[in-house]
Amino acid sequence: MPIISGATAPTFALATAPNTVFIGLASPSRGSCETSVWRVTVGPNTSGAEHSLDREEILVALAGRAVASFDGVPQAVGAGDAIVVPAGQSFSLANPHAEPFEAVVALPVGGQARLAGGDAFTPPWAE
Repeated sequence: MPIISGATAPTFALATAPNTVFIGLASPSRGSCETSVWRVTVGPNTSGAEHSLDREEILVALAGRAVASFDGVPQAVGAGDAIVVPAGQSFSLANPHAEPFEAVVALPVGGQARLAGGDAFTPPWAE
């Protein structure tokens, strides 16, 4: 059973997601075959980037608070909550609060994201 050390996990940032850090945990490049998992930290006072995915995505909130929007309808999220993002659903995750929001995220291997009006891509932390 492979162990993927959090201390050596790669860190990613995207220009389209300022003030947000992604830490790649499990992915095909790190030994998983079916599921990619990463940790995301959304900094304080960060707006969300609207996007959709072609596969279901699950987020489990670990710390802080955020606002998850589905088709523009906002919903409060806090530590201990789970967010289920259906495939094809327009989604964004914002943090209008003063403390960081942290979550662990799971997406099936091969899942692709699409920013509003953009082309589909595999998130680099899920490759």
